[in-house]
Amino acid sequence: MRLAIPVAAGALVLTACGGDDDGGDGGGGGTTYKIAFQGPLSGTNVALGENMENGIQLAINEANGSGDYDFTVEYVAADDQGVETQATAAAQSAIDDQDVMAVVGPAFSGPANVSAPLYAQAMLPAVSSSATDPTLTEDGKFATFLRAVPNDNAQGLAMADFLAAQDGIESVMIVDDVTPYGEGLAEVAESEMTAAGLSVERQSVPADTVDYSGAARTVTEAGVDALIYAGYYEALGPFAIRLQEAGYEGIRISGDGSNDDEFINLAGDAAEGWHLTCPCTDATENEGTAAFAETYEAEFGLAPGTYSAESYDVTNMIIEAMAELGGDVSREALYQQLAGTEYEGLTKTFAFDENGEFTNTAIFMYQVEDGVRGYLGGVDELVGG
Repeated sequence: MRLAIPVAAGALVLTACGGDDDGGDGGGGGTTYKIAFQGPLSGTNVALGENMENGIQLAINEANGSGDYDFTVEYVAADDQGVETQATAAAQSAIDDQDVMAVVGPAFSGPANVSAPLYAQAMLPAVSSSATDPTLTEDGKFATFLRAVPNDNAQGLAMADFLAAQDGIESVMIVDDVTPYGEGLAEVAESEMTAAGLSVERQSVPADTVDYSGAARTVTEAGVDALIYAGYYEALGPFAIRLQEAGYEGIRISGDGSNDDEFINLAGDAAEGWHLTCPCTDATENEGTAAFAETYEAEFGLAPGTYSAESYDVTNMIIEAMAELGGDVSREALYQQLAGTEYEGLTKTFAFDENGEFTNTAIFMYQVEDGVRGYLGGVDELVGG
């Protein structure tokens, strides 16, 4: 069951404008409203985008087949390849389609920084299930942006808490990939590690680096007890291989941008032992998402991945908000409804503060063991917090 509880429904103006509120013929299902997904549907980090796209599509399929709604929902893809240079075109494609009432995404923080101002101008709600750069919600600077995931302040703190709880960890090297996501996570991690009393060194290695041998030697020769890589799996794969070749044996951690089976495919046995943090749970390991995981696998032929279940939840939250508007859906009205809604999803309760920031801060830990990305549980539980 999906439950949407409007916290401030009395303040909503259901006839608010800011976008066209009518879709086309729903083919027997009433008005058609479209939900777009902006994320990497091609390019080097496509696996992360496909995880989310599948969750979104499953929610839409179920809604249309349920008979519970007097409108039809249609999916629209807005591929930004996970890079800033494609973000404007991707966002504009969603904005220009007047039947698009909401966007799930942008998936990555860099494209979100580029696209969110455009969505704000169009009064089109953009609800990201995965963009974690803390600055995206500073002072509510993007008027229609809502973050439906804990930001990197929570993820960096979790990394620090985990390392501080391990025996013999005194020094840490943090390597970022020179992307807004990587640099943001690295900055938070550095601050939290320092506050935890750990010695911290930093280096930056661009994501398009061809040979990671030099970076791997730097880490190994530094003699640090632990390494944090702040970036995406496409670059971490070859970096992990070079680290193994250089003989690095310390604890190795990366974040949600690397928390995908493609990391293992790229790194091979060099992925073994890596810890991966994520504001996302494993849908196959939790009772509340077990039925979703079974349906997802039956539909797509593979288990749900990073942010699949969260994107499914966000899409259902949007659909329920549309239903709460009683058929008078516009972009602005839908944003207001979402901003003031507490929604009980399968993965968590979704609610937002006055800046569009998510109010939940739970972070989870995974580890590669025997070639499999295993779920360890919540970091708070692992460190005894």
